[in-house]
Amino acid sequence: MKNLINWKLFFILLASCVIASLLVLPYALELTSSENEITAISLILVAVQNLVLFAVVIFLGLLLSKQIGMGLPILQGALKGENKTKELKAILLPSVSWGAIAGVLIILFSLPFSHWIPELSSSEAAPAVWKGFLASFYGGIAEEVLLRLFVVSLIVWLTFKIKKTADGCPTNLGIWLAIILSSILFGIGHLPATAQIVPLTGLVVVRAILLNGIGGIIFGWLYWKKGLESAIIAHFSTDIVLHVITPTVILIFG
Repeated sequence: MKNLINWKLFFILLASCVIASLLVLPYALELTSSENEITAISLILVAVQNLVLFAVVIFLGLLLSKQIGMGLPILQGALKGENKTKELKAILLPSVSWGAIAGVLIILFSLPFSHWIPELSSSEAAPAVWKGFLASFYGGIAEEVLLRLFVVSLIVWLTFKIKKTADGCPTNLGIWLAIILSSILFGIGHLPATAQIVPLTGLVVVRAILLNGIGGIIFGWLYWKKGLESAIIAHFSTDIVLHVITPTVILIFG
């Protein structure tokens, strides 16, 4: 049990995910027009709920990713005392760039839907910029831990058990299957919140899967090629484009 996973990494990720789940609350409540107030009790309940959820998710994610050769190479090395500054600098600009590209693509592909579902678009633009900034930590950290570290790793591990390469590695087909399926799940996972704003029609479902799938595929590819740190940076950058930069531009020039 002691050597199953890197426990230092486990607790770092767990603390980060729980904090991120609290930071997203102001954004989530305003987005759904909820009249509920953030109280000490609600914060404790959210923290406990996410503590249990992410404890399981992170443990399994680290366990599975270790077996398929994925994970967090920079943070894992740093926790062993290795100097990973060079590696971090190497992924920083590409990760931010891919995140920005994902954000721009999501905006462009969302434009037709803004005419078909105007009430949804106006609702998403409502939360204050500072709330969008805080919510970006949830997307960047918690969602990447859940979707990439856990879901992608799980699906890759399952396909790896069925078929592997000659040198004992997961197949590219298995990895792409995991990236695409996790991206679809990523979109579907946003539907409960969307249902509080507009009725769930076929168009709304397609929109959720398409727009979130754009980011999901990019983040999944980065997780595969560069590690979860890259996917986290990219996802955070995408959310900054969507929830901070875009609303600020609209506020100034709109």
